[in-house]
Parts: sequence; C-alpha cells; structure tokens
Amino acid sequence: MLESTLHQLIARRVRELRAARGLSLEALAAHCGVSRSMLSLIERGESSPTAVVLEKLATGLGVTLASLFETREAAGVPVSRRVDQQSWRDPHSGYVRRNVSPSGVASPIQLVEVEFPPYARVAYETAARVPQVHQQVWVLAGAIEISYGDEVYLLGAGDCLAMVLDRPMAFHNPTGDVTRYAVVITTSRH
Repeated sequence: MLESTLHQLIARRVRELRAARGLSLEALAAHCGVSRSMLSLIERGESSPTAVVLEKLATGLGVTLASLFETREAAGVPVSRRVDQQSWRDPHSGYVRRNVSPSGVASPIQLVEVEFPPYARVAYETAARVPQVHQQVWVLAGAIEISYGDEVYLLGAGDCLAMVLDRPMAFHNPTGDVTRYAVVITTSRH
C-alpha cells in the first residue's frame, strides 16, 4: 500500500531502519543526538523534521540521507520516472531535494537533485559512517559555497566537488538566484 505523504514515508523508513538494527528509540536518540520525543514524532509521521535532523538520523543509522526517502513500491524497476520522484522541502532553509535514482534497485549509487534558494544555508554535523559514504556535488546552475571541515569551496555551474561524508559540512547559496546541483552518493563496502 502506498503511503499518502512524504512524512509517512520517512516515518516508515526510520522505523524500518531502526528495527533492522535492533535499536530502541532511546538507543537511537543517544546515538544520533536527536531527542527521543522528536524521534517518536518522526516515526509517527507527525513532525516536519529539518534536513539537519534527518542527517543526524541518517548518520546514526549508518545510511545516506537519500535512503530515508526511498520507497519499496517499485522494487526491481530500473527506471525512475520524473512524475514518480518524490520532492521534499526542508522546512528551515527551504531547499528542495528530489531522489532521482530508482528505488528498490540494488545499486551502490544514489542520485539526488537539489534546488537551493537564494542566500539559504544549511549545516550538517555529519560524521564518518560504516560503510564509508562518498558524495560528489555537481553544480548545474548558479553557485554554492560548501564548507567541508575547515575547507571552503565556492562552486559555479559545471564545477564538481568530491567528498567523503566524515566531517561537518555546510551549504550556502551566496547569490540572489536559485542554485541547482546534482548529488551523486556511493557507499563503499571496504
């Protein structure tokens, strides 16, 4: 049965991932730095969690942020039609992310498209995951400033930055225009 809202999809994925790891709400809360009450609200689909909170959950669960938006309905279908791709808006920064990759296909690669509003900023307290997660950000239009640990990169259209998700990072659109970029995420099993 299809979930009726994206919040319900996120709720179901967080519950599934937490259960698969044998974690209680309290254990996951302690592990990822999100309160038990917030986790409970998220798992019931009663919260509009920010990208920062979702990244903390993803880090605590050892998955990518994109994994929290995966559906199981199209399992094994190798095509992801634009009309079926879920979009999610961060309630804090207003950025919109869309998982482009087909769900339910065994692939170590995930593609995400992001529209980042003018002057918006979002900072993640991400940390190393096991298995290791690699990410590349390819700017399609506009500009984005990415802080990666102590390093800062200003990327324009056509530029691409490769990173390992193992340290705090922040994204900032320093312009008055929407910036569009693609994120390519892969997980290494080393």
